[in-house]
Amino acid sequence: IDEAGRSLLRAAMQQLQMSARAFHRVLKLGRTIADLAGSESIETAHLAEAIQYRPRTHI
Repeated sequence: IDEAGRSLLRAAMQQLQMSARAFHRVLKLGRTIADLAGSESIETAHLAEAIQYRPRTHI
């Protein structure tokens, strides 16, 4: 994961109030998306797509 990907994950954790478990799920989904795209590494676009699939919480 490059620095832009790390920055995106940090921002998502703060803004979406993600738990460590949710963070790990996003990482795993990002890896799956990267695999399907034929990429050896997880890119920022893969993480952004994974974050978009998170369910919306209405509190």
